Amino acid sequence: MKRKINKQKILVTGGDGRFAKILKKKNKKLNLYFLSKNQCNILNLKSIEKIFKKYKPSIILHCAGLSRPMKIHDKNISKSIDLNIIGTSNLVKACEKKNIKIIYFSTGYVYEGKKGNYSESDPVKPFNNYGLSKLGGECAVSMYKNSLILRITMTEKPFLHKKAYDNLKSNFMFHEDLVNLLPKLLNNKGIINVGGKSQSIYHFAKRYNNKVKKIKAKKNIKFPLNQTMDVSKMRRIIK
Repeated sequence: MKRKINKQKILVTGGDGRFAKILKKKNKKLNLYFLSKNQCNILNLKSIEKIFKKYKPSIILHCAGLSRPMKIHDKNISKSIDLNIIGTSNLVKACEKKNIKIIYFSTGYVYEGKKGNYSESDPVKPFNNYGLSKLGGECAVSMYKNSLILRITMTEKPFLHKKAYDNLKSNFMFHEDLVNLLPKLLNNKGIINVGGKSQSIYHFAKRYNNKVKKIKAKKNIKFPLNQTMDVSKMRRIIK
């Protein structure tokens, strides 16, 4: 019988990151303990094991990692590999020793980003080095059965940019939306696509900021043209 998710002690890596700050502020249902990078060095397995011994968690919510700026994954490959692949692998090793569940925040960038409407069973072909680094983390997590991978497409609220592409499609949701969904997702295992409505980035942005200007992406742009995911599995779970 599964324990109720609100009764389980959950450690959150990346506790000083963008999403974790929103989660800390908005969470009302989960028993969360936030770990900053100074408290838990994911590149040091002994540091992780020490934290696990202290807190005795049931679940690790792995939000730590390197994301933006995207060009960092081209300019500093070593840092990208260390934080997104090796750090994640260390957490998996530590979780496996204690049978602690790990929930890994991945990304829609593991998909090629051409045809759109990608399901969890579609082949993965990362669009860029960021996607490759997150897929590397996924590989480690997938080797451990007591795990959940969330392929997430989210952004900050309010929409930060003055312009938005109307010919690039995505499933953007806000950090706050994911906070509301998490309690219903965490007791699952495997892989779940997590996002909002499939639409152009411009139409998403326009709903929340009438001043956003519409622009067209050129064919050689360094972003996927259609990154939309099939989120029907997520919708079935959260009903």
